[in-house]
Amino acid sequence: MDDDLVARIGPLPRKHGLLGAMLLETKPYRTTDIRRDPRFQWWPDAHPRMTSFLGVPIVSRGKVIGAFYLADKRGAAEFTQADQETIEMLAAHAAVAIENARLYARSRELSVVEERNRLARDLHDSVVQTLFSISLTAEAAAENLTLDPGKARSEVENLRDLAREALQEARDLIFELRPGSLELEGLVPTLQKHVDVVRRISQKDVTLSTAGYDRQSSELEKELFRISQEALNNAIKHADATLIAIELTSGDGLVLLTIADDGVGFDPSDPQIRTRRLGVTSMEERAEELGGSLSIQSHSGVGTRVQVEVPIV
Repeated sequence: MDDDLVARIGPLPRKHGLLGAMLLETKPYRTTDIRRDPRFQWWPDAHPRMTSFLGVPIVSRGKVIGAFYLADKRGAAEFTQADQETIEMLAAHAAVAIENARLYARSRELSVVEERNRLARDLHDSVVQTLFSISLTAEAAAENLTLDPGKARSEVENLRDLAREALQEARDLIFELRPGSLELEGLVPTLQKHVDVVRRISQKDVTLSTAGYDRQSSELEKELFRISQEALNNAIKHADATLIAIELTSGDGLVLLTIADDGVGFDPSDPQIRTRRLGVTSMEERAEELGGSLSIQSHSGVGTRVQVEVPIV
């Protein structure tokens, strides 16, 4: 192809006669004099006049997304088949580049949505849990303010500690959303500390059994900890349970986590549960991300049993 070809790249407004019509056609157009085409019209008045012409659409998934327009070949009266083939090759590369750019943009959009959902979930499962504990402690302190000032003082001290914990959790959200103690100490000590706090604040009978559990990867333990937090919070806040038992075991390539309570129970199939409690969906998503599953067994008046089963990677 002549190096002196003049290229004009579309798309152009479709109202502009021939060139606009080409944006609807997937086949190239080549002519010795574009002015002879009945669809041709000049625009605007200052636009250069053209004779020989080659138009090649940029086609992606069967649709025209742009076009290469070349006019007035220098040194020759018309564009050749070789010229057309060269531009067709460029158009094919352009289509791939444009489609890749679109896919990349779409991927970034999806990543933003996923990250937003992850942040909402982790915010709910970390800071919200601690704030819930602060709320319980504040209520206990208020009740004991006149009845037992000494105990009220102790509860206020707990409030201070929980507020510091909430601050740390907020920092964890900023720095990869991982509790520092979980990274350093592992799931069992971190979960035991959490259970101790919940037991002291809620005055519920919460037990933790970890016999037979071997420490796993930090990512797996992080998700199991968040699931435990959510299930425990639901048992206290929604189920009005008095006895909550957490059991954690590992073996035969699986980790099993069970949280059972003697609360009022609910209907897991009720679609309203999803709208009222983000935590149920959150727990399921976390289990699925680990390649496992989460099941909820519950009936009115007989309590709830949440069981998570995930493979050891």
